[in-house]
Amino acid sequence: MTKRAAGFLIFRRLCERIEYLMLQASYGQHHWSPPKGHVDPGEDDYATALRETTEEAGYTEGDLNVYRNQTRTLEYKVKGHDKVVIYWLAELRNASLEVKLSDEHQDMKWLECDAAIKIAGYDDFAKMVREFDTKIKTNEL
Repeated sequence: MTKRAAGFLIFRRLCERIEYLMLQASYGQHHWSPPKGHVDPGEDDYATALRETTEEAGYTEGDLNVYRNQTRTLEYKVKGHDKVVIYWLAELRNASLEVKLSDEHQDMKWLECDAAIKIAGYDDFAKMVREFDTKIKTNEL
């Protein structure tokens, strides 16, 4: 059975820089990813992305400008099981608003495109971030 998850790739603008929020899991291999989580029964993907972002980073829908037409689906295997993650691109409205980490994460970083890609370590994630980064920088949102 395929596990389904959803989240937001959150970015902020600092002068000429674009930075992406990456969270480090406090369990397992301590991987880095944007806020995301499993879809609960009866919940749609977008509602999951909102709930997980609030739980994991402390940001609510009002803190974000979500680009509902900018979404990517990543498919991969975790411990031999298929997983699908839907990400929407979201901009933090107030670039100085601090993250409030849940106990699911032990660290967070705001990173530019290449550094976010490097810390995550997955090719499909890299492709998604590069595509979004290009759209942000060329005002194609």
